[in-house]
Amino acid sequence: MPKHGKKYLEVAKLVDRTKRYQLDEALELLKQTARANFDETVEAHVRLGVDPRHADQMVRGTVVLPHGTGRRVRVLVFAQGEKAREAEEAGADYVGADDLIERIQQGWTDFDVAVATPDMMGKVGRLGRILGPRGLMPSPRTGTVTMDLARVIRDIRAGRVEFRVDRTGNVHVPIGKVSFTNEQLKENLLALLDALIRARPSGARGTYIRSVTLSTTMGPGIRLDVQPLLELARAAA
Repeated sequence: MPKHGKKYLEVAKLVDRTKRYQLDEALELLKQTARANFDETVEAHVRLGVDPRHADQMVRGTVVLPHGTGRRVRVLVFAQGEKAREAEEAGADYVGADDLIERIQQGWTDFDVAVATPDMMGKVGRLGRILGPRGLMPSPRTGTVTMDLARVIRDIRAGRVEFRVDRTGNVHVPIGKVSFTNEQLKENLLALLDALIRARPSGARGTYIRSVTLSTTMGPGIRLDVQPLLELARAAA
């Protein structure tokens, strides 16, 4: 078991681990548990009723959070010619082809999202062992293999985040910063839940969204009452 510091143990006492909080109450409590000397990220952890070992139960997609994540995202684009110019004009941080591939093969991965045009994927595919485990591999399923580079880059800048179920059936997504208003965090979370509901795979059986927990970077988890939360997400969709 990891050992927690004195500050964590102090704020953890504020959270009743046997309780399932209503969203508004949880957001207030979240702010109280954020005691770090920096603007902590607020994370949503959603446990899904799926078995990711089966192809028909994989959950993966993207959502544009209404208020973004509060952090600047570094965008890399694999493109050539006119498409490279389009990516540069749209504000991509890194644009290139063979030069970027070689740089990444040498160990460089100092970016947050990778986008590629379809014609580049034959070469980019060689980076699967490097980018795949880091969640950086461009994929048609998440819209990061596309000819519409300008739109995708705009969406990423506007707060587009990718979600993917892990091997234990959980999804972990940043939904903002502690400095966000409660309403901004609420709208971002509901947008994420709506996207997860829409991404429900055909193979999922029984209860799909089993638990939702919020936490800050350095704070304890706060579990939410799922049913009222899902009703809010449906109403907001």
